[in-house]
Amino acid sequence: MVLTRTFELHTNANYDTHDITEQVAQHVRESGLQNGIVTVFTPSSTSALTTIEYEPGAISDFERLFDEIATPDREYRHNLRWNDGNGHSHIRASLVGPSLTIPFAEKELLLGEWQQIMYIDFDVRPRTRRVIVQILGE
Repeated sequence: MVLTRTFELHTNANYDTHDITEQVAQHVRESGLQNGIVTVFTPSSTSALTTIEYEPGAISDFERLFDEIATPDREYRHNLRWNDGNGHSHIRASLVGPSLTIPFAEKELLLGEWQQIMYIDFDVRPRTRRVIVQILGE
């Protein structure tokens, strides 16, 4: 069986992170499925999903890495074309990726002890984002 659910996040600008582990786990628990996989997807070209130990130090280190790799003050051809200032946001999101797939057993996500699901919005302005949760199992 395949079930598709969604939820919304209200994000702030410039590397706004959210721990969405509990929202995803709740959808799995409420699905009625015991075992399978859950895919979490963001239909956005300036946001991404990953797993991390969701604590301030790791989050700060991750943000610093993106400031080094895709700094906002570099010239981006995307900005030249659209004049929206979020060229770096697109690059950052594409490096991390728009989806994750996580196994579950007995209605529980099989994440590591220090592993949480992190949603990152790299865009330059606040947004309301939709997160898609697709659950496949038995």
